[in-house]
Amino acid sequence: MDTFNSTEAVEVCESFHAHEDTVKTVKAQLPPDEDLYDLAELYKIFGDSTRVKILCILLSCEICVCDIATLVGVSQSAISHQLRLLKQANLIKPRREGKTVYYSLADSHVKTIITNGLSHIVEK
Repeated sequence: MDTFNSTEAVEVCESFHAHEDTVKTVKAQLPPDEDLYDLAELYKIFGDSTRVKILCILLSCEICVCDIATLVGVSQSAISHQLRLLKQANLIKPRREGKTVYYSLADSHVKTIITNGLSHIVEK
């Protein structure tokens, strides 16, 4: 079932009546708009299946660019483009050893995002 293309109506209140105390409390707890924008930008990175596949590969181990290209089944230059975007988003980090560049996840937060996302989609 494709939950993103559902034509089912969303239920709404029958009349508009904001709860002022609730609105005030929640508004005080909301992150600043700039942080919300940055969060939305972060999640845009996950909107490409090639980038998600690269991140899933990096869940397993630190791995060189050539091996990532082989696993994903695209050219090294195509992988380099995706790696650049992931690096700019602070999701991965490189390590050079001679002429070889290895990539790994930037930190445990990235692993948590990926594993929680995978857990969420397989829940039924």
